[in-house]
Amino acid sequence: MNKLSFDVVTMGSATQDAFVKTEGDTIRLCHHQVCETLVAYPLGGKILIDELDFQIGGGGTNTATTFARQELKTGWIGKLGKDPAGLSVTKFLKEENIQFLGSVGNQTGYSVILDSVEEDRTILTFKGANDNLALKEIKKTLDILETRWLYCSSMLGESFDTMKAVMHHVKGHGTKIAFNPSDYQAKQGVEELRGVLAMLDVLMLNKDEARALSGLKVNEVHKLLLALKATGPNIVAITDGPNGVWVLDGNKVLHVDPLPERTIVETTGAGDAFGSGFIAALARDKSVRDSLLYGILNAESVIAHYGAKNQILKRLEADILASQDKREITEVQL
Repeated sequence: MNKLSFDVVTMGSATQDAFVKTEGDTIRLCHHQVCETLVAYPLGGKILIDELDFQIGGGGTNTATTFARQELKTGWIGKLGKDPAGLSVTKFLKEENIQFLGSVGNQTGYSVILDSVEEDRTILTFKGANDNLALKEIKKTLDILETRWLYCSSMLGESFDTMKAVMHHVKGHGTKIAFNPSDYQAKQGVEELRGVLAMLDVLMLNKDEARALSGLKVNEVHKLLLALKATGPNIVAITDGPNGVWVLDGNKVLHVDPLPERTIVETTGAGDAFGSGFIAALARDKSVRDSLLYGILNAESVIAHYGAKNQILKRLEADILASQDKREITEVQL
């Protein structure tokens, strides 16, 4: 039987994304010394939209785009609906040379991305078919699948069970596994995800997700890195927006800051861009130190434009930017 061979296969969501720019205000609310900033709209009002743009989104297709543009043979496992949004996603995958390895049924996922404020934004998400991928729907594909890397992002419900089964299957064939959990998954805690964490070569998440997953309410990133590495992953990476990225590899922590003069237009997809840029470089046999730089360069390119995919770096672009980048990557031995 002919094998399906890839450099990287991603698992995660696909969505039709609507980017909405309005005149919403922000308010600051505090309760029991816990404060948060909220985007506010008047109840009962009609809000005019200043700008509206549609893009293809979702962690599975965002990350697959990086790998394909880095000239790695790429496949995507996920589920689409039998609707116009699903057709838009399939068209995009063909244009980017990403092989669809998933299933079709139900309604394609949809997201509304509201105004970015400073370095953050609010997203309304309808998961749709993304949560309903059954193992039996991809079993024939899985039986003939070979890949050097499996990159998993957020999947919930039945799809998460399918993702775990795929992890177990490919791990037995020597595949390296990277995982970027969502906030929803991180809040389940280590015990709920222990089986997944034990299979990982690389775990990537932001600082809030790291706190939620580890159960540690601390600010020291080193403590979070050590706690999460103890759950199984060989490498742990934590992103923290304007404070940069930390990577624990063995007994050393690497840290890089974002460029102070970087342009920030819209931050959707920044985590996907960093994670996939980092793993793409590892898949190209770059060092962890170099891969850290490739990851943050990819994220900085994405946040300078609307959409999670428009400015994902191509291989030559990434190589040129990395060769020209003079920022310091610090190293601390633990």
